[in-house]
Amino acid sequence: QRNSAGCKHIMMRKVVLVACLLPCAWTMFTPSRVVRRAATMRSSTVASSAAAPDEVSPENPLKVLIAGGGVGGLMAAKAIRDMGGDNVEVQVLERVKDFRLFGGPIQLASNALETLRLIDEDLFRKVESKATFTGDRTCGIKDGIRTEWYAKFDLLSPAKDRGMPPTCVVARPDLQNIFMDDLGDIVKLGNGVESYERDPVQGVSAIMQDGSRVRGDVLIGADGIWSSVRAKMYGEPLVRGPGATAKYSGYTVFAGECYCDPPDKPYTGYKVYIGPQQYFVISDIGGGQMQWYAFVALDEGYVPPTDLLSYVKNRYEGWSDEIHFVIDATEIEEVEQRDLYDRKPMVTKSWTDGPVTLLGDAIHAMMPNLGQGGCQAIEDAHVLGQEISAVTKRSEVPNALRNYWGRRLVRSATVQGLSRFASDIIIRGFDTPCKITSNGFENFNYAGVVTRILQPVLPVFFWIQFNYLYSGWRNEPILGTAGADKAAQIEPPAPYVPAPGAASKTESETRAKEMAK
Repeated sequence: QRNSAGCKHIMMRKVVLVACLLPCAWTMFTPSRVVRRAATMRSSTVASSAAAPDEVSPENPLKVLIAGGGVGGLMAAKAIRDMGGDNVEVQVLERVKDFRLFGGPIQLASNALETLRLIDEDLFRKVESKATFTGDRTCGIKDGIRTEWYAKFDLLSPAKDRGMPPTCVVARPDLQNIFMDDLGDIVKLGNGVESYERDPVQGVSAIMQDGSRVRGDVLIGADGIWSSVRAKMYGEPLVRGPGATAKYSGYTVFAGECYCDPPDKPYTGYKVYIGPQQYFVISDIGGGQMQWYAFVALDEGYVPPTDLLSYVKNRYEGWSDEIHFVIDATEIEEVEQRDLYDRKPMVTKSWTDGPVTLLGDAIHAMMPNLGQGGCQAIEDAHVLGQEISAVTKRSEVPNALRNYWGRRLVRSATVQGLSRFASDIIIRGFDTPCKITSNGFENFNYAGVVTRILQPVLPVFFWIQFNYLYSGWRNEPILGTAGADKAAQIEPPAPYVPAPGAASKTESETRAKEMAK
């Protein structure tokens, strides 16, 4: 028994000795590159789990992730990269693999163009070269049945008084290509953001379509009205229809494009034709093309019994020949239908969740009547660029995003409300104006009388509206912020002078041609 206990003791000592020598033997007999690789793997794991230093520097730049490569997302990437310089590193994470034409050309009002001009004059000139200017021509509302001018709105004077470019339209692919060429490989296509997780200390991880994760210090949800980032932030269901937070407006739009040359094209830019329970819009979009929109009050999800073009033609039977001129020039496959959704202004909830915020339609989706959806997203991008570029420490990010929210809340909510009001009053409030003729009264009913009474008031309303839109685009805070203080040191651009051939007509030429007609 004594010998047996001694043997067990000796065996235990040998086992301990072998266990101690194994790591040394592995190092001695394993190729050095394997050892180095294992050490690298261990160190990289430690580095990835370690928090980045609080100080922002070119060696440790602030990593900004942008979910969505639409106009707002690309503009945010441009503003943040240019204003932040070497202290920021931006990535745009876009769901689609290839950009395609969707939704037709985009209107860029003077406030958006001036914002773009302030960020990068050269980029603005590239956009200008692709633009068709409509704000320097006659624009307004027409009687949809009689084709008479009901009220005109002056887009040029409020812009001209402030040294700003007039309103224009640009094809979305042209605009996207200009931004993509400028931004280069920071735009990643084919893998969108599905959700996000805030890191325990600071920062955020974007959860991608394919299940991978991309870590950053900031995440900006610029992924549209059905935003995945928004759904995560507010705990909302990401669904359309019943249960959705974006509500159906009650209106469907039928949109078409055609090649045609209306007689009034050289001196009219944007025309709205009003009538009972619907209206029609025609705009020059350049390249010999016209864009039209038919706004109709219909149930959500309504599917016409015929092809879309025939349906629109029948809906507007008896309306102005100018409307049927563009409808008849349109091919069946060039018409699409979209139900219109919007949201009430988000004034009771924060736009931020620590290092995460929202931009454009993701936070303030609006009706298209003022053409301000993309314009307000560009203003968002500008303010975000100012506030994020002023960050010197990662711990300052949440406060910078709150400053952005504070600077944009009132203006974006006001524009949302104006857009919805314009939509409701045109469809539900306006009718064919009553009129006294040699044969007596025409359309002498409540809606017709109210429409006529409002006629002299509308020019005043338009004057107030466009002066507001064109005066507050800088979104200057009542109390200073780091971003606003930094922006105040930048020299404002000189008054706008169009490039040769850029602006379509001067104000005097427009009026002279109209008088001649």
